[in-house]
Amino acid sequence: MSRIREAFAHGKAFIPFVTAGYPDLETTGKILLAAQEAGADLIELGIPFSDPTAEGPVIQTANVKALEGGVTTDRIFEFVEQIRGQIHVPLVFMTYANVIYSYGKDGSDGFCRRCRDVGIDGLIIADVPFEEKEEFDLPCKKYGLDFISMIAPTSEDRIQKIASQADGFIYVVSSMGVTGVRSEITTDIGAITERIREVTDVPCAVGFGISTPEQAARMASCSDGAIVGSAIIRLISRWGKDAAPEVGKYIRSMKEAVEAAGS
Repeated sequence: MSRIREAFAHGKAFIPFVTAGYPDLETTGKILLAAQEAGADLIELGIPFSDPTAEGPVIQTANVKALEGGVTTDRIFEFVEQIRGQIHVPLVFMTYANVIYSYGKDGSDGFCRRCRDVGIDGLIIADVPFEEKEEFDLPCKKYGLDFISMIAPTSEDRIQKIASQADGFIYVVSSMGVTGVRSEITTDIGAITERIREVTDVPCAVGFGISTPEQAARMASCSDGAIVGSAIIRLISRWGKDAAPEVGKYIRSMKEAVEAAGS
């Protein structure tokens, strides 16, 4: 069983997302440690990209500012390598295909090898559809990473096909469109997870639009966990280099809500 699967072995999981290097890598490190202490079961670390098509304005802005601050993929690898000894929960990179294509002469193979070497457990590539995943999935398997599949409300007849080949966990997209806080989530997540569970025992966690403990509990009640990004990035935008304690408090409240949904 991979470390990512193990993160779901003891109950409902809470997964925060953080953009690496926003507002700087030193602050990112403090936030990762605060997230772990607050009960995060797994952490998504976003590699900034100039055209993050799956992201709403909050995370897009974080990407732009991180890049303007000089963050590069190599610097993020070095950062993870330095902090990995203090971070005991699984780490997953969330990125885009062009980031991987442009990483050195070995492309996806070199990128995945570097991920393994610094202690990354899995990859989410937001703009790679299921039908085109092989060129990334194969090097992930070669280097012991989980390639995280995404299932959206529009997946429909493909849900079970995607789920049957999933590793680590399945990222269930709660809403159409890009990431961002939503006042209401209307997708029938329960129906999607039921179809997933007919073909696999790989855990599924719900993301996109979750911002309150109530929403997190509701999504976790019909899945195996909740993922939150934009609400956390908003806190970082508000508090800047002093964000780690505030993010920690928020994550603790979300983790408590998710745990309650499983009791």
